[in-house]
Amino acid sequence: MSVRIATFNVENLFARFQFRENVDPTAAVRDGWDVNSTAFKEFTSVDKELTAKAIKELDADVVALQEVEGLGTLKRFRSEYLGGAEAYPHLMAVDGNDPRLIDVAVISRLPIVHLRSYMHLRNAAGEELFSRDCLEVDVETPDGEVITIFVNHLKSMLDKSDSDNGRRNTAPRRREQAKAVRKIVTDRFGKDAGEYPWVVLGDLNDYMESDSQGKPSIGDLVEWDQLENVVDRLPEGERWTHFFKGSGAIPAGYHQLDYVLPSTSLAAKVEKVEIMRKGQPLRAERYTGPRFDGIGRDRPKASDHCPVVIEVDA
Repeated sequence: MSVRIATFNVENLFARFQFRENVDPTAAVRDGWDVNSTAFKEFTSVDKELTAKAIKELDADVVALQEVEGLGTLKRFRSEYLGGAEAYPHLMAVDGNDPRLIDVAVISRLPIVHLRSYMHLRNAAGEELFSRDCLEVDVETPDGEVITIFVNHLKSMLDKSDSDNGRRNTAPRRREQAKAVRKIVTDRFGKDAGEYPWVVLGDLNDYMESDSQGKPSIGDLVEWDQLENVVDRLPEGERWTHFFKGSGAIPAGYHQLDYVLPSTSLAAKVEKVEIMRKGQPLRAERYTGPRFDGIGRDRPKASDHCPVVIEVDA
């Protein structure tokens, strides 16, 4: 049999609000918030419907999600848009470190038999290490094999105080997070970790090309010899998962921000690698294939990220 494993940044899967521009999220949530405040605006159902279409089309057995408000929101989304527990009977989200409630989560057709959070980890300066979390999830295949999924959403490249140098300024934080993920995997599986069935995946918020902003901050993880960036099996022009429309001194560009990194032993069993772009906004003009009905220039859309899925001969 085969198992399909995917990652998808669903872009603010919130039930209550979306932060407007120029709102400090830390200050906004420190003492609670008023959903009627003019600082927030409600989401409509259209984007969620498109997000659900993308997930359904993936037809993945396990989907790692980023930017989910919480378990309650995820259950509601499953019930109203995905077909309920029959579609994905197993799901989990753990509140992480982001004050905006941008968490990582998992929905699965396969039983979740183990879960561990690393949001408590601190760096050398005593700060929370992960911007959100590294969520460790074991799922069990029908033949009894356990595959471990490490769900990540690393530090954004956005720097509001210096938007022209966001990638450079945020790189040190992302670099220490990527190294920490590698250590977590090594602590679990040992120095020959690649011999075991696991996948590191998620929105790593950086690309592997060097530019005026410097070198990639995630190379210690993505180029680790115990795993494979299987998106590299695709033609070079087809590896992008996100379109940035450009801002200030930063030009527009198509980059891979979303990764599925199976261990070397599991990568040897990967039969397919797919990036699904039917939910991308029209401004991502490099993509000329079919889109879901209702997609707009910027919105509505399924997400600003493309989901990535692998099919493993399990």
